[in-house]
Amino acid sequence: MRITRLTPLLALLALRSSAGTPPPLLDFSGPPGSAKPFLTATPSGGLLATWFEPRDSGRFALRIASRRQGRWSDPATVAERPNFFVNWADFPSAIESQDGRWIVHWLEKTATKSYAYHIRLSVSADQGASWSEPVTPHSDRSATEHGFVTLLARPTGGADLVWLDARQMAQPDSGAEGQRGSMALAIGAIDAAGRIERDAILDPKTCDCCQTALARTSTGLIAVYRDRSDAEIRDIAVIRQVNGRWTQPVPVAVDGWVYRACPVNGPAVAAEGRQVAVVWYTGADGAPRVKLARSADAAASFSAPLRMDDGDPLGRSEVELLPDGSVLVLWLEKVRERAEWRAKLVGRDGRVRDRWTLGEVAATREGGFSRAARLGKDLYVAWTSPGPQGGVRIHRLGGP
Repeated sequence: MRITRLTPLLALLALRSSAGTPPPLLDFSGPPGSAKPFLTATPSGGLLATWFEPRDSGRFALRIASRRQGRWSDPATVAERPNFFVNWADFPSAIESQDGRWIVHWLEKTATKSYAYHIRLSVSADQGASWSEPVTPHSDRSATEHGFVTLLARPTGGADLVWLDARQMAQPDSGAEGQRGSMALAIGAIDAAGRIERDAILDPKTCDCCQTALARTSTGLIAVYRDRSDAEIRDIAVIRQVNGRWTQPVPVAVDGWVYRACPVNGPAVAAEGRQVAVVWYTGADGAPRVKLARSADAAASFSAPLRMDDGDPLGRSEVELLPDGSVLVLWLEKVRERAEWRAKLVGRDGRVRDRWTLGEVAATREGGFSRAARLGKDLYVAWTSPGPQGGVRIHRLGGP
């Protein structure tokens, strides 16, 4: 499944990179119909990718592959179900724990309602050859939404995770005034033995359907997400774990975006030590933008944000932090009736050092989301190529 020859697409991409910058190289190609990819680097020095493949009778297979020693493994099936919750913006993910186990999450329908689903976690101790019986990380079992999960490996094994949790919507008379029936940000964990730890609500009122983000700094975890005020301001907030306790949410930047619906456009975060980078989309003042803000004190404060888009973004942003302090910013830019996945490498000084265009997609939900990961000095981006022969594509970008 790995592509090694120069295709017409790659020839086109060679023309779409900045002068002197090596073009993106197609490193992995999934089968036709594969979609909704996730990509992450592993502690053992490789990559993990997951995606959905359609099967007969409305079933889907959740597939996984790893990149080790310069090669992609043959894909393995994590699970095949008729009741996966398959959504353009809320898709499965995988991580490798510090002890080498693979942990995968997906969403599973629990009722006949369109938006009633639970999070499921499964663990493999043999690199995908077999999988544990799935478990649910949230104590709430109501027929409501539980999704937009972010998994993060723990230093001691297992994983922390955050998600959007609608348990309050099942109990409209619970909670403080102004918080009744709201979507919430929740946190939980699975330990090294595969046991679920107690979950908790971090913020009782958030945006309904924007991706969450979770990272670990030298002082503790940080959760980044789209908040929601009583006045319907939908700015990006951060909650920090300091000395084992969670702070109150504070804005990464004050955009003042008033929006009376969910934009389905969450933030992304990357952290290394005390360095943190956050990218997000905002439509404040009727002007769509993708912004980057950085922190040098483990997200206690952030610099004034920089605009990263090229004038007409759809958002769906992603970020990776490199050892030299530069940042990869990835987003979807509208170009006439279509859209392009674009990437910029931004130096510590805020200047754009390199840029790439990865591919063209529909300027609709069909364009989906992309995900990025860093392996050594190379940057990898997973996205879904459109068309009957399209599917998951993973490109390699040369790092600094």
